[in-house]
Amino acid sequence: MADTLPREKTRPVRVGSVTIGGGAPVVVQSMTSTDTADAMATLEQVRALAAAGCDVVRISVPTREAVEGFREVCASSPVPIVADIHFDYRLALAALEAGAAKLRINPGNIGSWEKVDAVIDAAGEAGAAIRIGVNAGSLEDDIASREELTLPEKLVMSSERFVEHFEARGFTDIVLSAKAHDVRTTIDTYRALSRELPQVPLHLGVTEAGTVRQGTIKSSVGLGVLLAEGIGDTLRVSLTADPVEEPPVAWGILECLGIRRRGPELVSCPTCGRTQVDLIALAEEVERQLTGVTKPISVAVMGCVVNGPGEASGADVGVACGRGCGLIFKHGEVVRKVPEDRIVDELMAEIDRL
Repeated sequence: MADTLPREKTRPVRVGSVTIGGGAPVVVQSMTSTDTADAMATLEQVRALAAAGCDVVRISVPTREAVEGFREVCASSPVPIVADIHFDYRLALAALEAGAAKLRINPGNIGSWEKVDAVIDAAGEAGAAIRIGVNAGSLEDDIASREELTLPEKLVMSSERFVEHFEARGFTDIVLSAKAHDVRTTIDTYRALSRELPQVPLHLGVTEAGTVRQGTIKSSVGLGVLLAEGIGDTLRVSLTADPVEEPPVAWGILECLGIRRRGPELVSCPTCGRTQVDLIALAEEVERQLTGVTKPISVAVMGCVVNGPGEASGADVGVACGRGCGLIFKHGEVVRKVPEDRIVDELMAEIDRL
């Protein structure tokens, strides 16, 4: 029997209808970029994120004016909503009253322990969870100034301080993150957190990861290593882009590791001098048409006879291309031969029949 994974050892934490930790499926998150006071625009983005694969969505509540918009979004959202709070503990209390299923706070910038305790008590009364969010850029002064400590050690020390305080107060509906923009720091920190605080569900992320290209690479490497080791109960891929770009990357990481599937896997070869069709355009069009398909199937688009027939026949649906034509496969059997200009239509037709 396989050893228990770290994520199976964490305690389950309920966030509305979603469970984080305790071996539950790894939860995909993102965050809105709209003005929260504009409830209509924010709710529209929440719905788009849910359609893109988010199980939970986080919304910033930076002002009292944002609270009413937040309230409207919570009332109509298709997924649980997390309130992102900094500095003013009263906004956390207001967000809980407005319907937040979870808070994200950095206790270090909320103020005194009395203010932190007021938030803890209110969350307990509301049945809401709290993510303790520690960041490399906002560590407490007494920890940040410790020159003998590495950055991962500082992040872990800060995390332990806050978790111990929350648990001593009897509040255990905690999710923890300790983020940095550096991939190596992220990996080292979360490995240590998984060892030192094995009971606490971990929220993974490489913060300030960059634009779509760089952020996807950094997140895939950093989060992929941790998830492959069984570390991490929920994740957000942070991109300097429309937030709707984030969930597909998160799902891609989970699917590549065989942790969770949401839609099709596209297998396509890199092309070579033997390819006798416009394979790049063909694969891109198949990928485009697969958007929105949620069947957990494999689709192969292969360019030549070397590996093409084997890969195509190994997929649920596939095509092995030759000179201006393609053999359509379904569950290992050749269905028919079609001309190049019919490949995409015929492939999608077979997918529809599955």
